[in-house]
Amino acid sequence: MMTIVYILLILITVIAFLGFIAPKNYNVHRSIIVKTAREDVFEFLKYLKNQDLWSPWNKKDPAMKKTYKGTDGTVGFISAWEGNKEVGAGEQEILMIVEGELVASKLRFFRPWKSQSDAYLRVEEVTEGTKIIWGFAGKNKFPFSIFMLFMNMDKAVGRDFEEGLSNLKAILENKPEH
Repeated sequence: MMTIVYILLILITVIAFLGFIAPKNYNVHRSIIVKTAREDVFEFLKYLKNQDLWSPWNKKDPAMKKTYKGTDGTVGFISAWEGNKEVGAGEQEILMIVEGELVASKLRFFRPWKSQSDAYLRVEEVTEGTKIIWGFAGKNKFPFSIFMLFMNMDKAVGRDFEEGLSNLKAILENKPEH
């Protein structure tokens, strides 16, 4: 009987220790420079429906079901998805738009696990054109935080961000000027 108590105490201690040392936050972002005017880049980016054209997750589930609420390109607009096990289910809501600079949104994942992240698309004028920064950040809640000891969120999602930005660059640089 005491052996079981000792094993449980050791197990609880190990889990508590792992929870203590596990990363509490994540912040993943990537950037790319496009040879397109900042105003045109921002005008394209502020519409969440345009993400369907460049998002790497659309390729992972071309049959993904999409629904929308509100007016795209404005605060409060929600783009929701329901897809296969690779893309899961969730929604993205525009929380703030700083015209010509920033689109901030909340990502709510429902499946394969529940979580929330703060996402953003930021644009900056640079000598070569326009720099686009795409990122998201959030908190790792216990016990999920323990898994982050064995998974690198930056590497896991970073590759998708790089692919998406590359797709975005191709679209923006080949888009006819108005």
